[in-house]
Amino acid sequence: MEKIPAAIIGLGRIASLLEEDSLREKPCTHAGAITAHPDCSLIAGCDSNEKRRRLFTEKWQVPVYADAAEMLRLHRPRILSIATHPDSHYQYCSLAASFGVPVVICEKPLADTIVEARKIARLCESSQQPIRILTNHERRYSQDYIRAKAIIDGKSLGKLLSVRAVLYMGKTRRLLQVLWHDGTHLADAIMFLTGAVLKHRQQWGAKLSAKSGTVWLEGKLQSAPPPVGTPLPGGALPVPVIMEVGAGRDHLVFEIEFSCEKGRLRIGNGVFEVWESLPSPYAEQFRSLKSTGEVFRGPTGYFANMIQDAVDCVKERSRKPRSSAADGLKVIEYLHSVKAW
Repeated sequence: MEKIPAAIIGLGRIASLLEEDSLREKPCTHAGAITAHPDCSLIAGCDSNEKRRRLFTEKWQVPVYADAAEMLRLHRPRILSIATHPDSHYQYCSLAASFGVPVVICEKPLADTIVEARKIARLCESSQQPIRILTNHERRYSQDYIRAKAIIDGKSLGKLLSVRAVLYMGKTRRLLQVLWHDGTHLADAIMFLTGAVLKHRQQWGAKLSAKSGTVWLEGKLQSAPPPVGTPLPGGALPVPVIMEVGAGRDHLVFEIEFSCEKGRLRIGNGVFEVWESLPSPYAEQFRSLKSTGEVFRGPTGYFANMIQDAVDCVKERSRKPRSSAADGLKVIEYLHSVKAW
């Protein structure tokens, strides 16, 4: 079987350079995932930076270009990864559509403005230039998050009542930068795990322009709209969400806690905990939470599963990506509402 040709625009950290990190699960980049997949072939790369082009071609032994249109014209990839700054995502998604690339993997966030994000999402609705765009919200492809979703969906912990999330990403970036570039994963993970839409309500604490301190974002989860013709569900109240975003820390924290009627689930970077309600050993006629003992071990497959989704989308023209442009747009809509507050 002929391999699916794949190319990359933007040859920085997430495209290639992070593959040198000895502690990260492999593959952890677009180039690493493409070359590791038996049905894919990495055929070219593009970047305006000469040093990055040189490093990329030395490592992966493929031709590199400074001009994306030239690369697409010469190589005609069927999968294109866009790993550039979000302010150029629409430009390259549109260019890919004009060259008939059937599947595009776009790095998060989908765009840097809500206007551009909506334009990208509309590309997928065009009948003249059919294209499917995956937003690389990697936790949708990670086996620990897939397991957590199965637990929440299975209702073994009862009804979901509230969500708490924490995001710390170092000491030097402003809170808005932390939220926009890393909170995109947090917001999308909450929506993926619950199947609901995250809406912003209010915020307090530090200003989003600050480089230190903490801001708390209060929101709610609403049921996603049902298919056309399906009656609206009744009786379900919105689920409250509190998100803490902090700057000035010298460490990374990415965690989400789901509080349910009969237990709780906590998941994040290096965290997977499930607690269930049992008769309390401390007081009569009370119940306490006790760990189920379930842990997650082994590779998450987050990049390998993402490229598999792209391959399946090439092979199955009717397939909807696990992490679509529409999903990416919902995150941008949430972030935009926070920024505009």
